[in-house]
Amino acid sequence: MHILKNSIFSNTFWITLLYKQNEYHKHGVFLHTLKVVYMVLKFKDYKFIAAGLFHDLGKPFVAYQKEKDIKANTYSFTNHEEISYQIVKNWFFLSNWTKQIIKYHYLIRDIQKCKISNNTARLKYLEASWNSLDEAFINELKSFQKYDDLGKK
Repeated sequence: MHILKNSIFSNTFWITLLYKQNEYHKHGVFLHTLKVVYMVLKFKDYKFIAAGLFHDLGKPFVAYQKEKDIKANTYSFTNHEEISYQIVKNWFFLSNWTKQIIKYHYLIRDIQKCKISNNTARLKYLEASWNSLDEAFINELKSFQKYDDLGKK
């Protein structure tokens, strides 16, 4: 597992959980999570309830501030989806499908960002993951991304 940057006793953990994330999220992780689950329920796409609840579980543990974050009073969450997956991967009550949605939920957005920033090394790694997924699962990721994006407002 990746090294966790924050314990549950750190200020950063609680600030990001309850109050703020970054310019893309209006709320902290907890309220964002509730809004994602609300969107899943609103669209009656119930298979995503558990993924909605746990997809950003790792964010407060990996939250940190780059120089631009300090100036903007925001946070970054590099590899939060992998940490979220590592936390839930042995939970018997979650399906493997849900665990995979959690693990890959940020993949589409991450690929887009790497193309924009010309981060070819990371893009190559991400595209290898993308190419390992079947079309049906990619469509599921696109559906979940819609709910995740709606939960950011």
